[in-house]
Amino acid sequence: MKKIALIAFLLAVCVAAGRAQESRQDISLSGTAIVEPFVASSTDVQVHSNTAIGGLLSYRFMLTPNSALEANYGITYQNTMRFISGNTNTVKVLVRTQEISGAYVRSFTFRKFNPFVEAGPGALIFLPIRNSGTTSLDVKQQTSIGGLYGAGVAYELSPSFDIRAEFRGFVTKVPNFGQGSSTNQINLSTNKWYNIYYPAIGVAYHF
Repeated sequence: MKKIALIAFLLAVCVAAGRAQESRQDISLSGTAIVEPFVASSTDVQVHSNTAIGGLLSYRFMLTPNSALEANYGITYQNTMRFISGNTNTVKVLVRTQEISGAYVRSFTFRKFNPFVEAGPGALIFLPIRNSGTTSLDVKQQTSIGGLYGAGVAYELSPSFDIRAEFRGFVTKVPNFGQGSSTNQINLSTNKWYNIYYPAIGVAYHF
């Protein structure tokens, strides 16, 4: 009986340790929207953008039960940025935007609800789509460094899965796609920073 009790105890310890290890990481897949604000600048360039949809893949490693480090990769399908220079020249650029970012995440627990906040550095890669919707073939890929922030809530469906909804923001410089004042093309520089909104909702798996 003592041996059986000892074996049962060891099995219980192993299961508990396994679950503790499993709960230290999670991966999530979310649908996102990118909402870029209107921008007017001192260089007489205005920028209008429409809303686009995309996807976000995130990985979290738990440092403590309530704090984690997060790595993100996101991509949007397509949106249109319309530059108006001098109220006369209009350049439309179809864009596919990629996000690569990292963040520190602080979470809180209220039964099955887990609110969280996050912040960290990142980069947005603006990829022009060269088709009939882009009116200038001189535009080039551009990477902008910036900062990510966000707040959201996760609802626990089971020990392994939760639904995660978040309002995210990304602060970065408005791209000019390589068409600044030093080029022979239309100047698309605004010399402005703007706040891009990234609402997201998805499912996370804990392991």
